[in-house]
Amino acid sequence: METNVTRGQADFDPSAPPPFKTAEIRDAIPKHCWAPCFGLYLLLDMIVAMEASQTLAGSIVLWGIFCILQFLFLFMAGGRISHKTHHQNHGHVENDESWVPMTDSLYKSLPSSTKTLRFTVPFPFFAFPLYVWYRKEGTHFHPSSDLFSPNERSYVITSTVCWIIVAALLFHLSIVFGPIQMLKFYFLPYWIFVVWLDIVTYLHHHGYETKFPWYRGEEWSYLRGGLTTIDRDYGWFNKIHHDIGTHVIHHQFPQIPHYHLVEATKAAKHVLGKYYREPEKSGPIPFHLAKILTASMKEDHCVSDTGDIVYYQTDSKRLRFYEKMKSS
Repeated sequence: METNVTRGQADFDPSAPPPFKTAEIRDAIPKHCWAPCFGLYLLLDMIVAMEASQTLAGSIVLWGIFCILQFLFLFMAGGRISHKTHHQNHGHVENDESWVPMTDSLYKSLPSSTKTLRFTVPFPFFAFPLYVWYRKEGTHFHPSSDLFSPNERSYVITSTVCWIIVAALLFHLSIVFGPIQMLKFYFLPYWIFVVWLDIVTYLHHHGYETKFPWYRGEEWSYLRGGLTTIDRDYGWFNKIHHDIGTHVIHHQFPQIPHYHLVEATKAAKHVLGKYYREPEKSGPIPFHLAKILTASMKEDHCVSDTGDIVYYQTDSKRLRFYEKMKSS
């Protein structure tokens, strides 16, 4: 295994404890950036969703069904809780919940076919439903999963019941409207969403020109873990998914509404200094991210089983395999 930590800023150690505190970042952000404005943006989202539904489906019936499905999804707690766990433990090798690096011993135990699927675009980005069904040592649907605390189990039961209702409704709709119609208007858009969600999530925690640290034990803190996240520019898509490309500040202060994240990020940059990495500017379509994504998949394979500050290591044999495939 090889570790190349400084592919970019050779004079800067991203794992060094930052010379500022969370409070200093918070104080740099204007007070109005913390104020919510639910009504306006909820209304805009509903208008866009309605127009898209009417344009694509041409049916008020399908729009109504979409509203029912979205209402049921409001009660689905598993994903909300696991995302909260991700935010509370970002950058922690064992405790994080999103694209957590595998250890060297686990990596070496995997058969070659599994490594190929895991580290070859686009296969890993179809894995979200598998993650929902089975993650680490549990599932998002069982109230006794280690993901949930005892006081969250009633929410998970409600969530699982809603999932069952949605699955039954989708099955019924496939009979009523036909599987081709449902594939066109639900299942295909769902898979596009799944792939995009996985890619966006991955790129916010991988693929910068300088490898970022992952932490264990006393070296981890909420501040240091959050500083390992990466901002991305998605071009036209920035506003479509609510400026989530401003990910560093989103992780430090998830309570800041999405419509203030760009301003909050600009205000905090002078405090963050080199701990903030400017995202590469995108054209209307973020084609530049494809190169970053594939490069990370080729190089970011596993981390050491020991150590409180670790970096991704590269399997040189697998890297040569990729290069051979590229040249053939």
